[in-house]
Amino acid sequence: MAARTDPAIRITAAEDGSATLHWEPGPATGGLSRAIGGAVEQALSGGLHRVEATLPADDRAGRVALLRAGFRQEGVRRQAARLPGGDRADLVLYARLADDRVDGPHGFTAVMNSALPRKRLIAHVVIRDEAGRVLLCETTFKTDWELPGGIVEPGESPRDGAIREVREELGVDHPVGRLLTVDWLPPYLGWEDACELIFDGGVITESDLDRFVPDQHEIAAVRLCTLTEAAELVTEAGHRRLVAACSVPDGESAYLEHGIRV
Repeated sequence: MAARTDPAIRITAAEDGSATLHWEPGPATGGLSRAIGGAVEQALSGGLHRVEATLPADDRAGRVALLRAGFRQEGVRRQAARLPGGDRADLVLYARLADDRVDGPHGFTAVMNSALPRKRLIAHVVIRDEAGRVLLCETTFKTDWELPGGIVEPGESPRDGAIREVREELGVDHPVGRLLTVDWLPPYLGWEDACELIFDGGVITESDLDRFVPDQHEIAAVRLCTLTEAAELVTEAGHRRLVAACSVPDGESAYLEHGIRV
């Protein structure tokens, strides 16, 4: 990738107060981010509310320059660029708003948060009956069964996420206790990698089970299973994770990778 020097910055404004940023490539220099920052500061102080730029995903120098100039990554336009040889490449969209905070630690963190990897966080709950059977849910959107729980929302603690998901899926405010396992999950079925936390949901009775009102939109069925029966319903890694969660000694927790204790 050719480096750049003394870039000719162009900002093309639209009638809605937004603008598009372009620059001419050239030989190497470290001044690109300063040139972009100065031009954008002037444009935003002149009444524009948004300046955006789109770069090929492999233009690392340009992308770093935009981040250093206070731009935040907003998304990827998949295969939106046609290369000279006929292949297609992804384009990455960046933007900076007039009221974006770009100075100091808060500005730096906001910019980096837009571009650095962010893993999904999943919180599930092990609920057992007096015979040691585990409560599993059959969902309406996947073939394998799973523990009650789901993806933690932004700004939500994992334990609060577990409580909320149980409430949404089973219709009850169920107590959630200590952390049993943390498991790293590799990419699966189109999902990127994630971390799953499993909490102890304690022991329920038949009367407790009668109070559950599964969400029919997401939950097709609920049943109590032995660990042997669960092996036929959950994924292989999910079964390893379930066995590990059910065998953690009192007062301890376990770290797993793909269901295997490390």
